[in-house]
Formats: sequence, structure tokens, C-alpha cells
Amino acid sequence: MAIKTLEELEQLAFKVFLNSNVSENNAAHVVRALVQAEADGVPSHGLSRVPSYADQAKSGKVNGHAIARLEQTATAALRVDANGGYAYPAIHLGLGRAMTLAQEAGIVGLAIGNSHHGGVGGHPVEAAARKGLIAMGFLNAPAAIAPWNGNRALYGTNPIAFACPRRNADGTDWGDPILVDLALSKVARGKIMMAANKGEPIPEGWSTDKHGKPTTDAKEALDGGLMIPMGDAKGAALVLMVEILAATLTGSNHGFEASSFFAADGEPPKVGQFFILIDPSAFAHEDEETADNRFIERIGTLVQAITEQDGAWLPGVDRWANRAKANAEGVEVADKLLEDLEKRAS
Repeated sequence: MAIKTLEELEQLAFKVFLNSNVSENNAAHVVRALVQAEADGVPSHGLSRVPSYADQAKSGKVNGHAIARLEQTATAALRVDANGGYAYPAIHLGLGRAMTLAQEAGIVGLAIGNSHHGGVGGHPVEAAARKGLIAMGFLNAPAAIAPWNGNRALYGTNPIAFACPRRNADGTDWGDPILVDLALSKVARGKIMMAANKGEPIPEGWSTDKHGKPTTDAKEALDGGLMIPMGDAKGAALVLMVEILAATLTGSNHGFEASSFFAADGEPPKVGQFFILIDPSAFAHEDEETADNRFIERIGTLVQAITEQDGAWLPGVDRWANRAKANAEGVEVADKLLEDLEKRAS
């Protein structure tokens, strides 16, 4: 393992994408998202994705020079066509306008269509929460989960994300939000991919093989196996909900229609993402001048009730700790992956 600074990793990955038929603007957005995932302790959505992302740009499966298009379709509704490109530039384009519109309208929906892997769903909602907004995100993915009691994969692992704003201790600015970010399978599919790349087994209960039998072989799990939804039937119901919001509503491919995020060749995945942004002050009973303060006061009361319990966990704190450590000390990168990236960058 080698330790690299975040800046070193950004520079390395940026060169890889420039060598893979990706525009500078798109490469910058993708690299920022992947390195941030690495820093946040989510390596399944970090540098391990660079080779497959780059190969897809080379093959034309993803449009590395795509220019996303934004339109406002109703008073509080926005739509972005990612134009077959990476999701990150499209989300960035839509999110900026959505944050402004949410502060004007109180609530806004943002649909991203014709898109690619949405990455860490917590990043966009975190950005909104750091502007004082409550935000929710729903992302669909290629099929890996069957309907409950079904035997054929129809849905992806379909992550959900939620962020709620909090003030810094001195009350002068927005601080680290409450952050919920999770795939609706027992684990993200990217973790199985990482295990397969390392030749490591996976815990029983993560996935079946293509015959529907439980497996600890990561490669068998990826070869037609089914991911197990968290919460069993309840999780499968939530997966369906996300599929409707992220795919059906945005006019994107359903999981069973989408191509792999990992394979270099094939048709573009054309999946979707959907975000809801809420300005808390628009729903408060107080007058406009005190509404924000009242909401923040109530959030503070709730957080205090949680954290005063010894050992109680507040969602998001692990991510902020990982990020602070990565910024100070860098992150570890597997030698094999680093060698591959350096070769691609040269």
C-alpha cells in the first residue's frame, strides 16, 4: 500500500481521464467526486472506479465530452439531460440552480436523466445542507436485486441519501450536517467488485450466485448473482420506490434496462437520479426573520437528545472524521491500483 495526498490523487486521476477521451471540465468533476469518496472512507466509489470509467469513455459507452442541458419544467421543477455523459457534471449543473430555486419556492425537485453512475449520493445532499437546505437523493443502478420472492434481478442497489443542516457551534455558519447515505442492498455492489479485484471472499448474506444459492465468492456474485436487499421485504419495497423516483419519473432506464457500470463495452447505462431540496424556513410557523433560527434550535434539541446517550451514533460523523484524517494524512492506495493508474496517466 502507498500513501498519497488527495492533491496527488486528483492530479493522477485527472491525467487518466484526459488520456481517455474526456474533456477537462468533465474530468475535473469526475475526479473531484471520486477522490472525495476515497477521502470520506467510501473506496468502493472512489479510485477503484477510475479504470472502468476511463475504459467506458474510450469505448464511447459514456460520452466524455457531453455537455449537460438544464431546463426548468415547472415553477419548482428542474430537469437535466446528462447527454449520455458522467453524472457528476450534470448533478453539479442542476444542483446549483436547484439550491437557488428552493430558497425562492420553498421546495424543488431536480431530475437527472440519460445519466451514468451517480457515485456517492451523500455528496450532493451534503452540498445543499451546507447552504441551509434539507435534501434527499434517490439514485438507480443496473439490475442486481430481484423483487421480493422473485428470481430475476430487476432493480439496482438504488441508494438513498438525506442531509439536514446544522449550524456550527458558534452559530455563525452552516456546519457538518446530519447525513444518511446508504445503498438498499446489504452492501454496495462496489464492495463486491473490490473484493473480486483483490481475490478476497465476501461475507455470507451479501449475495447469491447465478443459481440463487448463497455465495462467499465475489466473482460468482458478480456473474449473475443477486444482491440481498437490506431489511428483506421492506428493503425490496424501498428499492422499488427509488426505482420509480430515479428512473421512471426521470424518463431513464430501469435497472433491468441499464447496462453495467463496470463493463467497458455496451450501450450507455442511461440511468437517473432525483433530488428533493427543501428550505426549512418555508414550512415554519414563525415569521420569516425567526423561522431559520427556530428550525436550527429544534434540530439542536434533537441532536442533543441523541448524543447525550453514551455511545449513540449520529449519522455522518464517521464521514467527517475520515475526511479530516485524509486531508491531514492522505489515503492508502493499493499498489496494484496505483500501478494501473500511473500507467494510464503516462
